[in-house]
Amino acid sequence: MHTWTDQAYVTQDNVLMTTLTVREAIYYSAQIQLPDTMSTAEKLARGDDTVREMGLTGALDIRIGGRSSKGISGGQQKRLSICLDILTCPRLLFLDEPTSGLDSAASFHVMSRITSLAAREGMTIVAVVHQPCSEVFELFHGLCLLASGSTIFFGPASTAAEARSHMLMFIATLLTFMAIGGFPSFVEDMKDRAMIGRNRPGFVTKTLVLTRCSFVNMYRDIGYYWLRLAIYVCITVCLGTIFYHVGYGPDSIQARSHMLMFIATLLTFMAIGGFPSFVEDMKIFRKRLNGHYGVAAFVISNTLSSIPYLLLNAVVPGAIAYYLTGLQGKIEHFVYFALVLCACTMLVEALMMIVATIVPDFLMGIITGAGIQGIMMLTSGFFQIPNNLPKIVWKYPMYYISFHKYALQGFYKNEFSGLVFQSNLGGQETVSGEKVIVELFQVETGHSRWVDLAVLCGMIVIYRLLFVVIIKVIDVVKPMLLGLTFRCNTKCICGIENLCSTS
Repeated sequence: MHTWTDQAYVTQDNVLMTTLTVREAIYYSAQIQLPDTMSTAEKLARGDDTVREMGLTGALDIRIGGRSSKGISGGQQKRLSICLDILTCPRLLFLDEPTSGLDSAASFHVMSRITSLAAREGMTIVAVVHQPCSEVFELFHGLCLLASGSTIFFGPASTAAEARSHMLMFIATLLTFMAIGGFPSFVEDMKDRAMIGRNRPGFVTKTLVLTRCSFVNMYRDIGYYWLRLAIYVCITVCLGTIFYHVGYGPDSIQARSHMLMFIATLLTFMAIGGFPSFVEDMKIFRKRLNGHYGVAAFVISNTLSSIPYLLLNAVVPGAIAYYLTGLQGKIEHFVYFALVLCACTMLVEALMMIVATIVPDFLMGIITGAGIQGIMMLTSGFFQIPNNLPKIVWKYPMYYISFHKYALQGFYKNEFSGLVFQSNLGGQETVSGEKVIVELFQVETGHSRWVDLAVLCGMIVIYRLLFVVIIKVIDVVKPMLLGLTFRCNTKCICGIENLCSTS
């Protein structure tokens, strides 16, 4: 049975972190794949050798780039994708359409580099290629031609050379395998491969490297947190000037509650804006199919790397809104306010992680996440007080599932407790904040505000664990469904062929 170091798979799409440079991408990948017994210098040397072999030395300090930013070319991205998966010198390398989207010159350059790599490392390389040009075809040693799922030729590529100009016009898929390299070099390379297989980096090492890589990506990707921070600042400035020093008059009770509801809903609702960036991270996460790291390392690293940015997005806009509106003056109240806001945004991101596993499309994912949050807002106890919510479904369980409930309760306890408001209701001149949150907002006061924050933190953990479970289930169920579908289609085709033959 092969270990993960024995084989590697390079996908058709170039799944790369666009904010990193070529050098950084190689470095982080080497830290994750190569064993802890290798020094940093040895890992860098292995990466440099791989880069040099694939002809990327001149692009080391250029960012990879993507749709919204310039970077290396498509051919260079394809070669970089191959570089990231050959650091461990796998015995068997699968390439899914390595020339897809490339012109004939770029295709030949990529395939010639692959041929040189196979000769140097003694690898067996299996590549699926569509309609190769004659220069690329001449690089093949073995050839398997497929048409409509059937093998029509399998053997040395040289024997099919004369007929290739006619056959390849009608063949949809070309499966090519190359086995190059002598036995001595093969035996010599097996020592390094065996060492790498026995001494893979530990869980802690992978998590730390992924955390650093994710942190750098979040820092450079403007759409991840920086744009959101700028919008938060603009909104909280508007909010602070509209509710400037709400005071303690009869109308201040309603003003405070509306302002707190706005913060607990809209500012957390906007956290779904980072969904497209997270979907890109999910695509890169799928590289774990080569066994580089697991779902637990991904979740922990994503959480740790996002905490500083979430705190920044909570503290800066929160301070603007908090002190412009004249809420509680003590620092401990603001700290609690910022922690609840940070927990809510982190919780929304955890929710969107779950959505991303089920609905990976950008637009559909944002709509789905917005719909889920909309339902939670309606059952938070603000638009309809808790005692008036229909008992079935909306109060049990939706009211207690909604994280807005705990955010609002925490905000109310934090901002109303200990205050006295002027009142012209019921013949009373003043009313305490405790009475307001119990009688007007129907807040549960049997526990402290810190319990509400603890519930929010617990929901974050639950959502992240649910993400892990869903990923695991999908990994088990999806291959089973694909296999079942394939068998059903095969039976249908056989049935149709038998029917046609009998008729």
